[in-house]
Amino acid sequence: MAARTPTERALARSFTSRGTRFDVSDLRIDHHRDRSATLTYRLAVAREGRQEEEHWEVTLPWDDKSFVDVLTSPAPEPDRLAMLVSLVRGLSEEWWETKGYEREAAKKGRRMP
Repeated sequence: MAARTPTERALARSFTSRGTRFDVSDLRIDHHRDRSATLTYRLAVAREGRQEEEHWEVTLPWDDKSFVDVLTSPAPEPDRLAMLVSLVRGLSEEWWETKGYEREAAKKGRRMP
């Protein structure tokens, strides 16, 4: 994964939340003219106590323009970067927990072979 900015490197780190491991194998951030962005992850998700992993591609729209500076800065403010990473991880967790019954969440991800 060729991360170019400190923000991309931070957002591309794997993490564990509530017994679920999100292993990031790829991240692409597409910036749009209206200053929004789309974050596309390739993940291997493993739940505690289970050996199998599920591989997914997940697209998270990011419409909060107040973080454009963090997404594009060569040296983002550490506190704001940490806040952005926390928010994006929260979106990832929410997608994972709701994809089975919430239509909009289901549309964001697709299972990979």
